[in-house]
Amino acid sequence: MVYSWFQPWWIGDIATIRGTDDLVLHPWGIDAVGPVRMASDPALYEMPGFFEPFVWTYFGVAMLALLASLFVKMKFKVGPVRLPLATTLILLVGMSYLITVGLAYFIGDMRASGLDMNFIGRSDYTDPTSHRKVRMDSALQDGYWYALYAGVALFSLGIIRFLFLREWRK
Repeated sequence: MVYSWFQPWWIGDIATIRGTDDLVLHPWGIDAVGPVRMASDPALYEMPGFFEPFVWTYFGVAMLALLASLFVKMKFKVGPVRLPLATTLILLVGMSYLITVGLAYFIGDMRASGLDMNFIGRSDYTDPTSHRKVRMDSALQDGYWYALYAGVALFSLGIIRFLFLREWRK
């Protein structure tokens, strides 16, 4: 989970700007190279100001929950089943990370479609400030897939731990 957090999840390459990786999406926001920042309105690609502190807080809480799951022996009762808190923490972190990955794709697609662009693939776009035509190629990166797999792995680990350790019967 930690490795996927620090890897790029999506990259946009603008054909008229030299080099690659002109827009890089991380879980906490988008990094833009100098020419993109200078030639376009930041409102087109930046997230709101509260977003970055919110996702870093989420990441810290998720890491603390996984760390706590190693040491917590408490159980709580839900109906006739006594659930171990450690297993519940792992399940919640896995599920929340899957939701995070889904939301990243949804928000990226929603913002791209608002500009009449494709979130994945090739797009032709007319910049409203300079009225220049821009071609952009974009794709999901390995970090996105690692994050998806990490969420599935954590959720699966929680279910396996719940089913096979049989802590819920005691």
